Amino acid sequence: MFHVIKEFDLATVHEGLVIGLLDKPEKFSGSLAKLDTQFNGQLTELVKSGDISAKLKSISKVHSFGKIGSKRIWFVGLGKEKDLTFDKLKESFGKLFKDVKASKLEETAIYLDSFVTEKLDGLDAAHALSEAFALATYQFEGYKQKSNEPERKLENLTVYSEAFVAEDVQVSLTVGNVFGQGTNSARTLVNIPGNLLTATDMANYAVNLASRYEFEVEILDKTEIEKLGMGAFLAVNQGSTEPPKMIVLKYQGRDEWTDVIGLVGKGITFDTGGYSIKTKAGIVGMKTDMGGAAAVLGAMEIIGETRPEQNVVAVIPSTDNMISGNAFKPDDVITSMSGKTIEVLNTDAEGRLVLADAVTYAKHHGAEYLVDIATLTGGVITALGLHTTGAMTNHEFLYEQVLEASMEAGEQMWQLPLFESEKERVRNSKVADLNNSPGSEGHAIVAGAFIGEFAEGTPWVHLDIAGTATTSKAYDLGPAGATGVMTRTLALFVERFEPIEK
Repeated sequence: MFHVIKEFDLATVHEGLVIGLLDKPEKFSGSLAKLDTQFNGQLTELVKSGDISAKLKSISKVHSFGKIGSKRIWFVGLGKEKDLTFDKLKESFGKLFKDVKASKLEETAIYLDSFVTEKLDGLDAAHALSEAFALATYQFEGYKQKSNEPERKLENLTVYSEAFVAEDVQVSLTVGNVFGQGTNSARTLVNIPGNLLTATDMANYAVNLASRYEFEVEILDKTEIEKLGMGAFLAVNQGSTEPPKMIVLKYQGRDEWTDVIGLVGKGITFDTGGYSIKTKAGIVGMKTDMGGAAAVLGAMEIIGETRPEQNVVAVIPSTDNMISGNAFKPDDVITSMSGKTIEVLNTDAEGRLVLADAVTYAKHHGAEYLVDIATLTGGVITALGLHTTGAMTNHEFLYEQVLEASMEAGEQMWQLPLFESEKERVRNSKVADLNNSPGSEGHAIVAGAFIGEFAEGTPWVHLDIAGTATTSKAYDLGPAGATGVMTRTLALFVERFEPIEK
């Protein structure tokens, strides 16, 4: 897919050539001066006239008319050098690749050195390029009948870099692509409809992932889940004809199974709300209620490729939440694996129930640090909108590590408070230890507080991706639909993780 070449030869034939253009007085210097010379200085004139723009994320296409080997040149505006960040560069590449893809090219060349600044070297640019390529060109094929017309896809990129070691550039390209492809795997899982992605299907997906990367895998069926006393998880599954699956993947990157990171993802394959049924508008799109599980599986794919020196256990409770004569009901009292009893006040607050038993089971497998991720509440959308993931924690140092990973990944998150008063609200039941829905006020916060009751003293971060797991509009790094949000954040968090002193 990526071919790194040291010498930038303008005579080499390509379908397209991509050049980065910073907004500075001398726009064509070095090898780019040779390019301008081939056009008898006309590129400079096109910049002066505004036909080629250096404005950030502007895309200008020029036909070469045979003056160089490439048929077309794409100029990518990068704005002021001092203002260009890794995220802005990645978004610029994303916009570029969408334009190149629309032109139905099968290959193109990129002069990497034209995207380098004092703050961003060639290895940064290579990572941004390959990650953006994977993300921006992603498309969920869906289930429509296919046309017989051959499809031209952008599959091969030649990367020219005179200033950096080719082997190092190749490594950065590979890593960036791994992060992009892991995110795309998560996107695809979320985009699949619930009738085609049941808990059993998700378990089979995890088994295949384990086989590919030599993870240890455990799939608990309903009988085993019952034996372990996972009453919260079983209650949610009660109304379904699909059997539940507790999915566990283990990656051991250290000699000893210590300092284990637990990644726990909500895997509700379809959520009707149960007897607290959703509206006819609100129920559409509930195939995406396993976005947390998808992010964990996508992160495990990246971990399998990059092999960090860390220990990770991924735990995914997977079922749908259906209505039937057997379904659980408001006023039911259930007993979780931890022994804590729960009064059910809202059957549509099911995510926190399955996560309660999954968090307990992650600790059973030795998790000493916990990050749970879920499309949990509409309240987080009310609080933070559609572009920011909500976060809560019982340990600031652990949270700071997750936050730093999210900033590096370019995935916004914001910490919500976890006060004792909110903990007391979920402990307020006359008949049980906890209630699963103490009211709509601060909904996202009390949902997180409920899960925190099962994390107990284990350092823990909760991520609510209800608003960020999908998007209704295409953007520079992806189409409308699933975003794969937090996949890269989780993978980077694991890679950079520093154990907490005990």
